[in-house]
Amino acid sequence: MTAQSAAFLDDLAPGTAMSVAVTAPDGSDMTIALVRTPDGQVHALDDECSHGRASLGEGDVDASSVECWKHGARFDVRTGRPLGLPATRPVLTYPVTLDGEVILVDVDAAATPTP
Repeated sequence: MTAQSAAFLDDLAPGTAMSVAVTAPDGSDMTIALVRTPDGQVHALDDECSHGRASLGEGDVDASSVECWKHGARFDVRTGRPLGLPATRPVLTYPVTLDGEVILVDVDAAATPTP
């Protein structure tokens, strides 16, 4: 599988996140979080917080992180690393490219952060 269409850029305003359904490498459905930082950069990561199993697509976004709405765990949107408690485990990140106004995500190329 190669990069797949996940959303339109206009649907993801700077400084926001959203959850989207994509096709997993095994052909099943999976949900990822798309995050657009205030400077317009788009990132993709697992939608489920590694601490509280809440949706990161509903989280608050700052310059380089997304905060889980449930318990306040923050994750670096570039690496998936947790930036403080209560989360201690990273989330996977996925490469993002833009094709005009279409956000493409390659879920086959997930990056596992090193500790």
